[in-house]
Amino acid sequence: MKIEYLADIEDNSVIAVDLVIVGAGPAGLTVAAQCARSGKRVLVVESGLEFENSEHAALNEVENAGEPCSDQQFRKRREFHGPQAGFWSHEVQPFGVRCRALGGSTHAWAGKSAPFDAMDFQSRPWVPYSGWPVDHRRIEAYVERAMEVLNLCPEAPPGRFDREGLQSFHWQFARSRVDRLDVMRFGRELLARRPRNTRVLLDASVTHIGLSPDGSRFSHVDVASIKGKRARIEARICVVAASGIENARLLLASNDVHARGIGNQHDVVGRYLMDHAATRVGRFSSGHMANVGRFFGFYGVSHKGRGHMFMHGLALTPEIQRREGLLNAAIYFATERAPDDPWDALKKLLRRRSTDLGRDLRSVVAGSGLIARGAGMKILSSERTPRLVKDLVVNTAIRLSPNMVADEFQSRGLPHKLAGLRIEAICEQAPDPDSRISLGSRRDRFGVPLARADWRINGGERQTLLRIAELSGAALASANLPVPVLEDWAVERRPQDIVVIDMAHTLGTTRMSASPKTGVVDENCKVHGLPNLYIAGGSVFPTSGHANPTLMILAFAIKLADHLGSQLEGL
Repeated sequence: MKIEYLADIEDNSVIAVDLVIVGAGPAGLTVAAQCARSGKRVLVVESGLEFENSEHAALNEVENAGEPCSDQQFRKRREFHGPQAGFWSHEVQPFGVRCRALGGSTHAWAGKSAPFDAMDFQSRPWVPYSGWPVDHRRIEAYVERAMEVLNLCPEAPPGRFDREGLQSFHWQFARSRVDRLDVMRFGRELLARRPRNTRVLLDASVTHIGLSPDGSRFSHVDVASIKGKRARIEARICVVAASGIENARLLLASNDVHARGIGNQHDVVGRYLMDHAATRVGRFSSGHMANVGRFFGFYGVSHKGRGHMFMHGLALTPEIQRREGLLNAAIYFATERAPDDPWDALKKLLRRRSTDLGRDLRSVVAGSGLIARGAGMKILSSERTPRLVKDLVVNTAIRLSPNMVADEFQSRGLPHKLAGLRIEAICEQAPDPDSRISLGSRRDRFGVPLARADWRINGGERQTLLRIAELSGAALASANLPVPVLEDWAVERRPQDIVVIDMAHTLGTTRMSASPKTGVVDENCKVHGLPNLYIAGGSVFPTSGHANPTLMILAFAIKLADHLGSQLEGL
């Protein structure tokens, strides 16, 4: 593998390759890994460096014209996204979470993975603009290959729940092959494997996608380093895999040949912006945590000598979606930290941010056992600890105590004092052409217009969230499980008061369709009307399902790579 930096290349250089891939996130790196086997010249260009930094993170700035728009949403976004993304801020990214670095969004994700349901691919009369131009059965083989890339088990635990319109649903956690105590980070995995025939150019932000003078085919991309060094990359084929926001932004901003931007002859680029509408629907007290956790906690499964973790939640059945005209949605259960959590108190003291010195000192002393356990986990994660020891300890722990291991993964090795168990809901969005990414009024340091996000949360999402809240309370009661305390808006049936935030699953802005009038790319992810320009990532999804999208993103990236294989052979 060859890693280069644009800053080290002569200014205004021209680099010629067979395939250029814009973006070194999960989609871009997966396409690169598959296509590198062709023996052709494949180059991945990434805006950031190996790891995130503040200068490159500033390039993620977005203008916001829609949701979220309330102080409650702002606060909830900071609580949800802040701990996971080290260089993210609500002020810079009031919608979405992007990470400019090798590995892309996996710098901030939790590793949760699940396939879409068959129903997600279907045209549903109650969901306008639904339906994919590919049948889900054609995607199953690619999903299996994507599971192998993500180090996932292909066999989920059997369902244990089916009543009141809800059924068992399982998510997996993509485990790192490099750090046994972490989820998979694509950049770190790439650096550890150093695959042959993979060339990566870092600190190379794409500023323009160039077409031939007659606009009939892709020609080149222009890139710039953070300090202003420029280069042009000429390629026979291009794949744009820069995120749901950036894919649309680059197509719209590259308007020197086509005034509306690339692939936008029917004003579809940037439209149908989707995320997953997320909210808290209720909670259990700490006294009920054990009973609920035993049923809806984590499951450890051994497959080919590896331990795998599954999270058990509940999803709406296809029958109730059809009967009540609901969107696809699910609930999962998440632990809630206590106000006197010792690790949080210790971090405040060490960073000199404590507002109550005595209280935080008491929390640290009282939680010394948890701190000692956390120190032990750090020792286990040390590079000095032999890999065989790590594998033995972690795989055994997953088999015997998956809930404990899941807590360690989610808290990155710092066990916390818990106060209760939350019920969180995640809902698909109905595609809406007025929900969109467009170009903003301001420009970044390279002169490219910022993305302007106008994310819409509509009545269908709110009604679905209300119904899954009501159904979850009834279903748990009928199963003789503890009954949760639902949020006031659910008890009083006020869906307009639901505080909804985005899950950083930006989808749909360059959607897939058989016709250029309703989509940007065809079923092979090729931009309509351009024979050598392709899009990869969640932006090609016509609908969003409720499942975390990375597994399906990789499945379609592998499908695209297979298609490109034949194209590259002909070069």
